Amino acid sequence: MSAHDQGRYYNPKFYRELASAQESAREILPLVLDVVKPASAVDIGCGTGNWLSVAGELGVDDILGVDGPWVKAQLAIPAEKFIAHDLATPLALGRRFDIALSLEVAEHLPASAARVFVQSLCEAADLVVFSAAIPGQGGRRHVNEQWPAYWADLFQELRYECYDFLRPRIWNNPRVAWHYAQNSMIFVRVGRSHPFGEPVRPLPLVHPVLWTAQVARMKNPGKLLESLPKAILAAMRGKKNPA
Repeated sequence: MSAHDQGRYYNPKFYRELASAQESAREILPLVLDVVKPASAVDIGCGTGNWLSVAGELGVDDILGVDGPWVKAQLAIPAEKFIAHDLATPLALGRRFDIALSLEVAEHLPASAARVFVQSLCEAADLVVFSAAIPGQGGRRHVNEQWPAYWADLFQELRYECYDFLRPRIWNNPRVAWHYAQNSMIFVRVGRSHPFGEPVRPLPLVHPVLWTAQVARMKNPGKLLESLPKAILAAMRGKKNPA
């Protein structure tokens, strides 16, 4: 589904709910901003701009949000700091930023747009803070839920390496929404200096909050216990999930 298609189904309640992202952003962003000291940030798929609003609170004045035109009425950032764009198509900003953000966005775009979307992120900045929904996570119009290694491979094609710097630091933080704790990665262009340790192939992890909810929904939790390890092993081997 393209960004324009999503616009047809615009639900104001959805964007009001995104205000809760600010609490997570206030916990996660300092972990990155305090060590890399960016002067500029772009959020591609910014929604109403809550993450950028927090970045501004933390001293990043040069910001830009990118998303569909339907968010304009509820922006948490100045209108002049926002541009409308179909995220399923290539994005040319005409400049680079110190850091790019993309939080729980990529799963809303069709698989055919995944490579284009990752390329847009890489063309925007050398350092990308990224999260996307895993298989079975569920949510409104999730059309491309993938394990993190799927995205790491796309970034690797463009010479960006994956760093699992955030998840160990936010996993048990009650002020961080579980989906950010579960999915947040950092990707950095090869050759760029940074403090994030060694590159990794990210493990496919399931947060206890999601696990508990999924077990509660199932009539036979034993089936979940039996199938999930197989799915994780398949993801680690780069195969499709077993039936």
